[in-house]
Amino acid sequence: MILDGKLVAQKVLDEVRAGVARLRERTGLTPKLAVVLVGDFAPSQIYVGNKMKAAAAVGIVSEDHVHPAGLDRAALLALLARLNADPGVHGILLQLPLPPGLDADEMIAALAPEKDVDGLHPANLGALLAGTPTVVPCTPAGCMAILDHYGAKLDGAEAVVVGRSRLVGKPLAQLLLARHATVTMCHTHTRDLAAHTRRADVLCVAAGRARMVTGDMVKAGAWVLDVGMNRLDTGKLAGDVEFASAAQRAHAITPVPGGVGPMTVAMLLRNTLRAAERRAAGR
Repeated sequence: MILDGKLVAQKVLDEVRAGVARLRERTGLTPKLAVVLVGDFAPSQIYVGNKMKAAAAVGIVSEDHVHPAGLDRAALLALLARLNADPGVHGILLQLPLPPGLDADEMIAALAPEKDVDGLHPANLGALLAGTPTVVPCTPAGCMAILDHYGAKLDGAEAVVVGRSRLVGKPLAQLLLARHATVTMCHTHTRDLAAHTRRADVLCVAAGRARMVTGDMVKAGAWVLDVGMNRLDTGKLAGDVEFASAAQRAHAITPVPGGVGPMTVAMLLRNTLRAAERRAAGR
C-alpha cells in the first residue's frame, strides 16, 4: 500500500480552510503567519514560497520578512522581538538553516513559544516530553497523521525511529510513545542498524542519508515512513529508504516525493490556525 501524503495533506488543508472560516465568522480574526527568511539558500526560498501559496489557499495571511542579503544577530533578534509583540501575528516561521554566523538555538529560543508554529522552542519540546503538547513539530505530526489516516495500529507495536534530530526523530519518538508503541531510537552511530530495523512494525527513517535502509532491513508487513529528501547527482530526489526493495517487503510505505513532504506544510498551517484560536480564546 502506498501511503499518499498528498491526499492526507489535502484533507488537513481542507480542515484548516474550514477552521479559518469558522474563526473569522465567530471572532472576526484572520490567522496571520509571519515568515522570516534570512539568506539566499535556494531550497529554503522554494520551500517558503510553497508555504506562502498554501497559506493563501486556506485563507491564512502571510506576512513576509525576506532578507536575501542577510541580517546580523542584533537585527534578527530585534525583528523576532517585534513579531513576538505584535498581537496581529499569531505564528512565526523562522526558516532554517540560518546563514553562518547566526545561532539557530539562540534564535529559536527568542521566539514566543505560543507563536512558534514549528514547535521547536525548548518550552514546546519540553511540553511534548512531559506528555502535554501544545505545539507539535510539523513533520512528526504529519507522520502521525498519515499513520492515523491509513489505520496503522500503534498500541503495543514495535516502532523504530532512525534519526535523532529535534526536528523529526526526537519528537516523533515521543509521539509514538504517547500512542503506546514500544520505541527504539537509532542513528548513524547505531551498531548493527539492520538488527533493529528488522524488528520494526513501524519504521520511520529520518537520517538524511540517501537509500541507507534497504529492503533486506525491513520486516515483512512493516509500515515504513521515509522522511528523507536527498537530491542525487542525477538531479532526482531519493528518500532515506531504497523504495523499490523496501516496497516488496513492507505492508505500507511512503514514496519520495509525495509522501511525508506535503504533510509538513499542512501541519504548519494547522499549527498557525490553532495558535490563532488560542489567541482568540485568551490563552
